Amino acid sequence: MYLYSLNIYKQIIVNPTIDLKSYFQRVGYEGTPTNSLDTLRQLHRLHTQAIAFENINPFLGIPVKLDIDSLKQKLIHDGRGGYCFEQNLLFKHVLEAVGFSVKGLAARVLWNQPQDIITRRSHMLLLINYNDTNYIADVGFGATTLSRPMLLEPDIVQQTRHEPYRLVMHEEGYYFLQAEIHDEWKTLYRFDLEEQFLPDYEMANWYVSNRPESSFVNGLMVARADSGRRYTLNNNVFKVHLLGGKTESQTLSTVGELQNILENEFQLNLLTMAGIDEILQQKIFSK
Repeated sequence: MYLYSLNIYKQIIVNPTIDLKSYFQRVGYEGTPTNSLDTLRQLHRLHTQAIAFENINPFLGIPVKLDIDSLKQKLIHDGRGGYCFEQNLLFKHVLEAVGFSVKGLAARVLWNQPQDIITRRSHMLLLINYNDTNYIADVGFGATTLSRPMLLEPDIVQQTRHEPYRLVMHEEGYYFLQAEIHDEWKTLYRFDLEEQFLPDYEMANWYVSNRPESSFVNGLMVARADSGRRYTLNNNVFKVHLLGGKTESQTLSTVGELQNILENEFQLNLLTMAGIDEILQQKIFSK
């Protein structure tokens, strides 16, 4: 049984858009939620550990919906995952229901690209103000998803359960988010603090999930952060990235092996997706 403070209970009744009890069961949160840094950190950690990053819908040609009812059904009740817009919009609803002040931001992805290139604003992250201090949260950046919120302060190394991260501020006022991977600082994306709204995300979401050249349309990508490791899947190549730099790789040869990995290592429920085995066979193993 979950216990709530009177203030949290009132928020759930007044704003019933998100079912906190079901969400807490989904991610394994058993505490009493409060508007506190400890709750924020716990929820961020548990969310990234329980709800995998995945692009199964756009890869299979299924629409990606961002309304709250669709997010609740897919990520909470159906046991699925999603990518940045789904993950961070759901997390935003949860945090607001708990009592946090949250704004949506947009980022230009720079992973494996020159830092000065101008890419589209195709990624979502969150800005959280707690006790007049700003933090960023991001539960949807694939293989390098943050496993805890970051203080919005440049030029300091911030340790997470996985890689160290840091923010670098450009003289024009925007930030670069970087992660230290194999002793090298890699830029993940750049962002500013201009607030974004659902229509902004709907436009970007449609673009990345429908554009014929989009990586979300042309390949299967799944990732989940776990204690002491990260799991990734690119089409039929499954990897376990252990803390300290060692990576174990396995090439899957059958749909059965692929589904087993999706269900067990990524904790995804595929029972609601009728005919997925035939589609995976055609798109991954019959090329």
